[in-house]
Amino acid sequence: MNQQARPKGPGRPHKPYRRPQRDPVRILAFEALRAVDERDAYANLVLPPLLRKAREQGDFDTRDAALATELVYGTLRRQGTYDAVIAACIDRPLREVDPPVLDVLSLGAHQLLGTRIPTHAAVSASVELARVVLGDGRAKFVNAVLRKISRADLDSWLEQVAPPYDDDAEEHLAVVHSHPRWVVSALWDALGGGRAGIEDLLEADNERPEVTLVARPGRATSDELLDVLGEESALPGRWSPYAVRMAEGGEPGLIEAVREGRAGVQDEGSQLVAIALANAPLEGSDSRWLDGCAGPGGKAALLAALAAQRGASLLASEKQPHRARLVAQALAGNPGPYQVIAADGTRPPWSPGTFDRVLVDVPCSGLGALRRRPEARWRRRPEDLDGFAPLQRALLREALGAVRVGGIVGYATCSPHLAETRVVVADVLRGRGGAPVEAEWVDARPLMPGVPALGEGPDVQLWPHLHGTDAMYLALLRRTA
Repeated sequence: MNQQARPKGPGRPHKPYRRPQRDPVRILAFEALRAVDERDAYANLVLPPLLRKAREQGDFDTRDAALATELVYGTLRRQGTYDAVIAACIDRPLREVDPPVLDVLSLGAHQLLGTRIPTHAAVSASVELARVVLGDGRAKFVNAVLRKISRADLDSWLEQVAPPYDDDAEEHLAVVHSHPRWVVSALWDALGGGRAGIEDLLEADNERPEVTLVARPGRATSDELLDVLGEESALPGRWSPYAVRMAEGGEPGLIEAVREGRAGVQDEGSQLVAIALANAPLEGSDSRWLDGCAGPGGKAALLAALAAQRGASLLASEKQPHRARLVAQALAGNPGPYQVIAADGTRPPWSPGTFDRVLVDVPCSGLGALRRRPEARWRRRPEDLDGFAPLQRALLREALGAVRVGGIVGYATCSPHLAETRVVVADVLRGRGGAPVEAEWVDARPLMPGVPALGEGPDVQLWPHLHGTDAMYLALLRRTA
C-alpha cells in the first residue's frame, strides 16, 4: 500500500479541527443586518457607527468600508429576489429558517448573484462567516444552499422563480425587482402608464443614491462646495441652485462647511419642496414662516436661511423632543431670527392665522425614499397607511388654520402613494373628517423651473427614475377665507 494514500473506513483519521477565519467585513455586514431585523433599525443609522468603530480599531480601510456598505445595502435591496432563490434551494418553508441563518444565506446570495466576487470566494467566505456566527453545524447547511445557488446566474434564477409577466405582471415585477407586491401595485397606480415606466422606477429604487449637499443661502454657496471638493469629486445639482452632488464614496463630514452647519446633506427633492414654498407668490406680509413637522431639520434649515435673506422669521416645530433637538442643531448659526419648539402640530400652541407661509412635511410610509432606506419596503404593510391617514389630514387641516387669509401652505410627503398625497389634500378641502377648508390650489410646477416631467399639476410628484430625487410630493394651497 502506498504510504501516501489516505486510510479508508473506520481507521481513517478525523480531520483536525480548523478554527474559522474571522472576516471583519462580512462580520460587520452580518451585525448590521441583524440590527435591522431584530431592532427595526435603519441601515443608514446602524452602519456608520459600525464602520467608524472598525476604522478606529484598525480593522478597515476605505475598500473594506465600501465592500461592507455594498453587502449591507445590496442584500437589503434585493432581499425579495434572494428570498425567492433561497426558497427554491431548500426543503422547508422560508419562514422556518432561523433569521440569522437567512441573513448569512442572503449575504452569500448577494455575493454570488449581485457582485463580481468570484464564486468560490463568495461561497467560502460565507461558509466561514457561518462558522463564526452560527457554528459548524449550520455552516454545513449554508454551504449546501449556496452551492446550489452558485449553479446559475441571476437571470437564470429569475426565469425560474418569477412568474411570466403575461401571467402575473405585479408578481413578476415584485420578484424581479425585489419589492413587495403591494408596493409594486401602489407605485404603479401613482405613476400610471405601462410596463416601461414602472420597471424604470423599480430599478431606480435599487440603485445607490447620490449623496447630495445643500449650500444654505447666505451662509455658503454651491460654488464654494464645488471648489472645495474639486471637479472630480462633485457635480452641480440638477435642479436646485443650492445643490451639489458628491462622487461615490465621499464623506460629507470631512467638509468644513458641513461641520460648521453652513451646508448639509439633503436630497435635491427635499430642497425643491422648501424652495417652492419660499418662492410661491404671496400678497401682503411675508414675515412669519412655520415648519410644522420640522424634524430632523433639513428643510427647516433651508427655510430658515431663505427666510433670513428676506428679513422673515421661522418657527420650527417638532413633536418629538429628541427630533426637536436635531432641528436645533441644524439651525444653529442661522443669521436670521428663528425658534425651535417641541409641539404637536395637531394641537398647536400658536394662534390661528399667525403665519404667512407654512410647510407640513407629514409623517408617512416613506415609500418615496426606498433607495436610501431599502429595508422600509419589507417593514411597511398596507395597513400602515390607515394609521398615518388621520394624522396627515389633521396636520394639513391645522396648517391651513395656522396661515393667514392669502397665505400659502405646502403639504409635502416622501411618498408617492395616492392615499398619502392627492387623496389627503382632496379630503381636507372637501371637509372629510372636519369642516371644509376655504383654500385654492396653487400651481407648484412653475416654482420648480427647469425640472421636466412634472405632470398635469397643480401638485407635483418627483420620481427617482425621472428626476434623480426621492419621490417627494408637494401640494401648494392658498387660504381664501
